[in-house]
Amino acid sequence: MEIDTAREVRTTCPYCGVGCGVLAKVAADGQVSVRGDPDHPANFGRVCSKGSALAETIDLDGRLLHPEIHDRRVGWDEALDRVASTFSQTIAEHGPDAVAFYVSGQLLTEDYYLANKLMKGFVGSANIDTNSRLCMASSVAGHRRAFGSDTVPGTYEDLEIADLIVLVGSNLAWCHPVLYQRIAAAREKRPEMKIVLIDPRRTMTSDIADMHLAIAADGDVALFTGLLAWLGQHNALDRSYITAHTTGFGQALFAASALDLGGIAAATGLSEDELTRFYSLFAATAKTVTVYSQGVNQSSSGTDKVNAIINCHLATGRIGRPGAGPFSVTGQPNAMGGREVGGMANMLAAHMEIDNPEHRDRVRRFWNAPDVAQKPGLKAVEMFQAVADGRIKALWIMATNPVDSMPDADAVEAAIKACPFVVVSDVLASTDTVRHAHVRLPATAWGEKDGTVTNSERRISRQRSFLAAPGEARPDWWIIAEVARRMGFGEAFGHETPAEIFGEHAALSGFENDGARDFDIGAYAGADAESYASLEPFQWPAPSPRGGTTEHQPIRFFANGNFYTPDRKARFIAIRATTETRATSDFPLILNTGRIRDHWHTMTRTGKSPRLSQHIAEPFVEIHPVDAQHHGIGDADIVRIASPRGDVLVRALITPRQRPGSVFAPMHWTDQFAAKGRLDALTAPLIDPVSGQPALKHVAARIERFVAKAFGFAVMRQKPERIDASYWAVAKCRGGWRVELAFADDAIDWTAFAGSLFGAPAAEMLAYHDRDAGQHRIAAFDGERLMGALFVAPGPVAVSRGWAAEQLEEVHASQRERFRIVAGRAGAERPDAGATVCSCFNVGANQIVAAVAAGCTTVEAIGGALKAGTNCGSCRSEIRAIIQANRVQAAE
Repeated sequence: MEIDTAREVRTTCPYCGVGCGVLAKVAADGQVSVRGDPDHPANFGRVCSKGSALAETIDLDGRLLHPEIHDRRVGWDEALDRVASTFSQTIAEHGPDAVAFYVSGQLLTEDYYLANKLMKGFVGSANIDTNSRLCMASSVAGHRRAFGSDTVPGTYEDLEIADLIVLVGSNLAWCHPVLYQRIAAAREKRPEMKIVLIDPRRTMTSDIADMHLAIAADGDVALFTGLLAWLGQHNALDRSYITAHTTGFGQALFAASALDLGGIAAATGLSEDELTRFYSLFAATAKTVTVYSQGVNQSSSGTDKVNAIINCHLATGRIGRPGAGPFSVTGQPNAMGGREVGGMANMLAAHMEIDNPEHRDRVRRFWNAPDVAQKPGLKAVEMFQAVADGRIKALWIMATNPVDSMPDADAVEAAIKACPFVVVSDVLASTDTVRHAHVRLPATAWGEKDGTVTNSERRISRQRSFLAAPGEARPDWWIIAEVARRMGFGEAFGHETPAEIFGEHAALSGFENDGARDFDIGAYAGADAESYASLEPFQWPAPSPRGGTTEHQPIRFFANGNFYTPDRKARFIAIRATTETRATSDFPLILNTGRIRDHWHTMTRTGKSPRLSQHIAEPFVEIHPVDAQHHGIGDADIVRIASPRGDVLVRALITPRQRPGSVFAPMHWTDQFAAKGRLDALTAPLIDPVSGQPALKHVAARIERFVAKAFGFAVMRQKPERIDASYWAVAKCRGGWRVELAFADDAIDWTAFAGSLFGAPAAEMLAYHDRDAGQHRIAAFDGERLMGALFVAPGPVAVSRGWAAEQLEEVHASQRERFRIVAGRAGAERPDAGATVCSCFNVGANQIVAAVAAGCTTVEAIGGALKAGTNCGSCRSEIRAIIQANRVQAAE
């Protein structure tokens, strides 16, 4: 298709569930720029570091551009015929439950809708699940238990007008930075607003918190059942709301009263004073929003956590009112859209229930489907266990990387490798999952895709294409429809555009919907191409035309009851707190896993951006100083983290922000970026019994110092194909790649190693060797250009990473300039910016230190001088820490 390059295209960011609007512009020379959309009601122009770097992630390096069968390039007809015939044959021989789809919150709603329609309506199995199972399933289950529907009651506006915000298991500053900025801006206008952070770690979000409760792992059920009991004991209930709009309060209050304050303190790891202050603040503040995310959901008791939180809001009538309600913030850009189309194995489309015969019949009639699935399918963890034991014989994975993201990841990889037939639709030719596919199908990426997504406040927005699809890449919906046609279902999959699919999806939501279902966008049924192209962001429900969305009128649920249960009353869920620790004498620590500020999931997108890799460029583990001392670990040591299922090697980050007795490590690094960094190889396939969501934040583990005899750091123009080191981690940098290294052996020919690493054994080499001191520095040149530089030392290498990476883009005409690289330091005329703090504007720590010395003693002053902290704001707490540290030094 021909793309209009004369204007900015309004589209939506492909990262988290905030759903920020962005404006993408393609210049005449093909250069792309991306900025926040000031008119989008989710972000009003704000973007985070990842969003601001989107233009750096759309290159074609590593793209899968043509269909492949067993590493052989084929045409689309051959690939699609192979997929359709193999799935059809497997179904004929072994039944519909012998096949499965594993899909993704990265898909657009139109893709999701067709995948769900094909599997549940025409294959006749519900074996379609999604990586949203890993992030939002417990929220879904908790909503459905309490409300009778998967309804998020509130809106983003509530975060700005609340008097108290309780953040539970949510590092909002790093994981949803734009929402964090909206709260921070509201706090500046209303300093009386209070913020409580409930998290085992003192994350960067604590920068705006009035109270941080460093709760023990999985202590949330005890905390919130205790809060319910406290509300009952202190006459802080809304009795009229409870009576008019709920059932089951008495049983819930009785169960919540099982622990006294001392018992709650023991179960949560908090003091009685901390509990009393939090409970009193909650009880006294009518306009309270409780925001929760993965720290709540990714738990074997995740659904109970969700319902314990909802119970407290129902008991106080703080739901669906301006500035009040429970609020789950989703992890992925279209986790909500996937829920709308029934993308999980235990759901039907349009928020209908697969266990409900009337719902099944309604969907069957609407789709004119031959055999709608009669029972829930296998959820994600169960699905891959079924792949492993042979029940599932044909598997189609779309837009996700389960070899890295699923718990017990090594077992998942082994299952996929052994599966008779695996299809992967993806944008990259080489991921830890794609490498095991029998058939690889090239899908379109962000910038090329056209469809809709739904964010955490139920707002549907358009993702619009502004780039032509490269090679033979095709939209996921097109691929699914083509396979469906070849399986004999062509009449039901005759869609030619995403507008047609969206119109059908909208029509199903309104089909025989008299208000008994929450999800209804029937106003957009049968949307034509023109109206779809100009579709403005809107919140559901939208059962009738709502006019323009520029008014940004928020839609809330349940202020006056009217829940989606048979009697239209909410259900209190009786929950009894239990205490549990998974630590043992062999694995005495608790491993908590999660995300970092500048990377996303398995780095297939963010790993392409030099900016996003400079803040944190390698896998790491946060360790409290007491635990580090006990285990003999120093800052920047290499650490082996082990669980009963495996081990990884990561860098040590010793910090008092970490709770003693527990450690934290991020989940992003894969075999593409690190020697041994696949963190989910350590996590167990332990799931919540209601939601099926795995417990990824409470893993028994131990740590030990990896004894390295040599450490290294290198920069090079080409990504190395092979690295012979015990530990390595590669990251994109300006002009090439940077690599962190550690070696169990120091008896190495370093010059030969450097030549192999740079892919240039015959290059012109300059070298410095001090074998007695274990110091080695080698630089390789191609004419006046640096091909690579390697620095080796007996401890962590002290060379400036940013300065070394910059040398890849410089011209080195003189011997003096070349020897400066070997010396490993910049000249006085080229000050070192230091480690990146602000990724949005590429501001380093040394630049901030210099600005402090020049008189910038506030975060705002640093922003004025350097711009640091003025975009997404997620680095503001780090800037503040640098300011405070340098004030201390000045005072000394």
